[in-house]
Amino acid sequence: MLGLSNLYKYHKAPLLFILLSSIFYISFAYNLVRTDTTKLLLLYIALFVFAFQTIKTTGFYFRLLVSAAILFRLLFIFAIPNLSQDFYRFIWDGRMVLEGLNPYLYTPDSFIKNGTFPIAQAKALHSGMGALSASNFTNYPPINQLCFAIAALFSGKSILGSVVTMRLLIIAADIGTLYFGKKLLERLKLPSNRIFWYILNPFIIIELTGNLHFEGVMIFFLIWSLYLLHCGKWKWAAVVLACSISVKLIPLLFLPLFLGWFTRQKKEASTALGSTSIDKTKRPFLSTQSDNRLHLNFSKLILFYSIIIITTLLLFFPFFSMAFITNYSKTVGLWFGDFEFNASIYYLFREIGYVTTGYNQIAIISKILPIISVLIILGFSFFRKNNTITKLSTSILIAFTCYLFLSTTIHPWYIATLIILCVFTNYKYPLTWSLVVVLSYLAYSNAASSENLWIIGLEYLIVFAAFSWEIVSSNHKKKPTLK
Repeated sequence: MLGLSNLYKYHKAPLLFILLSSIFYISFAYNLVRTDTTKLLLLYIALFVFAFQTIKTTGFYFRLLVSAAILFRLLFIFAIPNLSQDFYRFIWDGRMVLEGLNPYLYTPDSFIKNGTFPIAQAKALHSGMGALSASNFTNYPPINQLCFAIAALFSGKSILGSVVTMRLLIIAADIGTLYFGKKLLERLKLPSNRIFWYILNPFIIIELTGNLHFEGVMIFFLIWSLYLLHCGKWKWAAVVLACSISVKLIPLLFLPLFLGWFTRQKKEASTALGSTSIDKTKRPFLSTQSDNRLHLNFSKLILFYSIIIITTLLLFFPFFSMAFITNYSKTVGLWFGDFEFNASIYYLFREIGYVTTGYNQIAIISKILPIISVLIILGFSFFRKNNTITKLSTSILIAFTCYLFLSTTIHPWYIATLIILCVFTNYKYPLTWSLVVVLSYLAYSNAASSENLWIIGLEYLIVFAAFSWEIVSSNHKKKPTLK
């Protein structure tokens, strides 16, 4: 009782903001439709203000902040997601797996159009997921499918039961990210309270816990992998990174950036060989020793990649068939060549195409932009020293940001990875993006769900300004000053 009285006595302000946040989260979860954009914006902005004030006034009272983070997530526990309908497809896939059917081989339309109902509540799930999802093969990797199957196993024929089970899995993943993220920050000698930029971020709570996007599970495995890598347990780090890939394919983009981690002794070896203070008679020995060291690091790199590839293939193996390869590659390709949403640079090129040719040049643009993204990632892999977790996180952060800038489709939850990565760097622009990305939901304010390009332009004007400012400021700090 004394503890509670002291808590109230010394932490009145954060407790007030936690209470207000709880009320607003309940309203967001149970009394909001995404077409009500005014209410959406007001609730969202207010929650950001409350989150900032909670962290600011708490004085890093760790237990209170963790309790608030868990409380906010549990408030969503019985809510049906109101900003995304993807969860209907999650439930469909999970029930397919539980019925012994390979979800990668059939589209929901292929059953419904033939009057076949392979799972419970097939019609309701088919209607809920929407025409776009129903007409395409699933693109969710095997550990994601495992989560869907667990939800189906424990919920029976209840849609709400499936939602609750998946939500608990995502909350557990967030707690895991909190645990390993804090430990990694401590090992890096960075302020451990930085982890609350992610854990208490309203965007993360709403998009992952609220709307059931499994980026949270992918991020858990990614941060766990970076922690293991920093501890020197690189083989286990490879296994865990493969698990991250098997939730969402995004970490595949990061693999080339690990090159610098395994060749970080190259400069030291070159310096030793070039030193004039070393006896020339010992140089052949040093050269051989350095070559062996570099060869050993290269061998570790190959083994690291091999473990990732083999583990990922083993996880996909239960679903493997030639039809799976065809269907999965076709579905993944849609994200690059057919879908358009909340893009930035792509929309500029699209408008240029309209002006010069009179029609959408997505077929050409969608092939050029990924090539540019790959070149940027390779540039960060070969020309930056990714030999510490901070430098590696920074390279992944900026390279993935460029990838998103060049993408044709950027759903809000895609930027969750940027938010966790910025925790380990000196960049904060993802936090700005997590606030203004809510503007993309204004597309649902009309019946056609069409985007207002002026609003999208405003979103990216703010994001590019924050990004450019931090990049320029960072480069300026690195320049030597004249004395």
